[in-house]
Amino acid sequence: MILPIVAYGHPVLRKVAEDITPEYPQLDKFIEDMWETMYASNGVGLAAPQVNRSIRIFTVDTIQMFNNMEEEEKAEYPDAPGVKAVFINAHIVELEGEDWAYNEGCLSIPKIREDIYRQESVTLSYYDEQFQKHITTFSGLTARVILHEYDHIEGKLFIDHISPLKRKLMKGRLNDISKGKVSVDYKMMFPG
Repeated sequence: MILPIVAYGHPVLRKVAEDITPEYPQLDKFIEDMWETMYASNGVGLAAPQVNRSIRIFTVDTIQMFNNMEEEEKAEYPDAPGVKAVFINAHIVELEGEDWAYNEGCLSIPKIREDIYRQESVTLSYYDEQFQKHITTFSGLTARVILHEYDHIEGKLFIDHISPLKRKLMKGRLNDISKGKVSVDYKMMFPG
């Protein structure tokens, strides 16, 4: 089932999400719905708070991101061909490398994109959908997508990484998103 994406301004996007247990009700169905929702909205990642659940789950598929690139562009990223995975109860173990910029957007903040600086690699402790524990290091675009989604389960948004002046300049556009004054080709849930 395709779930509505929660829009900027909704309080769930600012909560630190809770760890879950393998007994979480209908976990398999929820993960299936997250994948379906992510693909239906043309996302490469989706966090549970974006579908109004304050739990530590996110999905990432950077394989499709790389599949849509030209060969020369792919060569710039050592993490090609990418990763498709579910991350449950993720916690950062280590961040490494230089900060680098990439133009990011977010399904919860449609029509706004900004260059965001993030570190080159992240080591993450997490469980997969079978509740098998992993400690894995990701780099490049995959690390970036993971860090973007990780921010969501920590109650942060990509716009928190830009200067206060830039945020002030986009305040009107952000308010419009909160009020539902934005046109997208996927279902959204607006605050209030």
